[in-house]
Amino acid sequence: MKLHMRCRRRIFCVAVLLLISSALFVSPFAPAEAAHSNYLVYIGTYTDHGSKGIYAYRFDSSTGKVTSLGLAAETPEPSFLAVDSGGQFLYAVNETDTYNGQPTGSVSAFTIQPGSGKFSLLNQITSQGAAPAHITLDRTGKYALVSNYTGGSVIVFPVLKDGQLGQATAFVQHKGHSVNTERQQAPHAHAIALSPDNRFAIVADLGLDQLLVYRFDAAKGTLGANPQVTTTKPGAGPRHLVFGAKGRFLYVINELHSTVVTYSYDAATGALHELQDISTLPKGFRGASTAAEIAIDPAGKFLFASNRIVAADGSVAVFAIDAIAGTLTPVEIDSTGGKTPRNFAIDPTGTWLLAANQDSDGVVVFHLDPKSGHLTAAGEVVPVPSPTCVTFVAH
Repeated sequence: MKLHMRCRRRIFCVAVLLLISSALFVSPFAPAEAAHSNYLVYIGTYTDHGSKGIYAYRFDSSTGKVTSLGLAAETPEPSFLAVDSGGQFLYAVNETDTYNGQPTGSVSAFTIQPGSGKFSLLNQITSQGAAPAHITLDRTGKYALVSNYTGGSVIVFPVLKDGQLGQATAFVQHKGHSVNTERQQAPHAHAIALSPDNRFAIVADLGLDQLLVYRFDAAKGTLGANPQVTTTKPGAGPRHLVFGAKGRFLYVINELHSTVVTYSYDAATGALHELQDISTLPKGFRGASTAAEIAIDPAGKFLFASNRIVAADGSVAVFAIDAIAGTLTPVEIDSTGGKTPRNFAIDPTGTWLLAANQDSDGVVVFHLDPKSGHLTAAGEVVPVPSPTCVTFVAH
């Protein structure tokens, strides 16, 4: 009788221990605060190598697991995406040279279906310039700003109440060229960033080696006629740009020089002043490479920049941000395990980074250590033909 009681007690204790162990177990890459959140992930692509458009996935931030939901929308060359703050609408540039028989690209507006994550097309309109490369929404979500790369122009569209894009409220055509005769023979507006207070729109023009700071009227959706111009180093090729966490600094990635330049930003006037110019490549690098994407983690502690290395796998350079001076200190450079990391995105928890390797047809999942900025490949590669853009949506 006593023996049976002892056995029962032991079995009971083992069962309790197993239950506690199971409850306490988390993925080695799980966020420290055990934030179990699910997100939708949308991946834009180039559609000339087997892709059909924009693809949808579910992402579990507690494990880094990515689950395919299939094709969200069939649309040509959706190379860059933007989502409204409410997660209801998605906007994509269609990076083509012709639309409805005209020498221009287009922009598409979609509504996101809550259950499936798939899209319904709201409308598609001309971008009024060839090869639109970037789209962003202003801070109110009432306007979409688009840069036409080949067209060398910037255009503003109102976002209507039903999510559709209305008739353009502003259009600016850039003019000129810079020193690289192959890449800078004409203006190439590449990306736009809105200032934290929504009063200025800063445009990076790769073809002009210029950052153009336009006054933005958020009531009318218009751009001022006489932008402030900050000139980069000749041949640098400014591509993408991002504000620091407190809006005091602007970071610009230069495609042709593979550098990140830190600028101080004057919120009152929109003026920029260069503070630092730092390479995204390893010391002594002798190969051919161009820089592509730039992003800052949600805590504002680390900056990430991608390198598209011609004869090897691409990489992501990690920098620590000085909270006071705004300057960058190199932390590490990590291989993306694939070719041409055109774009990457950090999830809202700040613990995962998804890198889109355009020329090896896959998106690689990395765990991001929020304390050190260190990236660790999580072992998952999501097969996607010619991925060009990754966007997270709360769901």
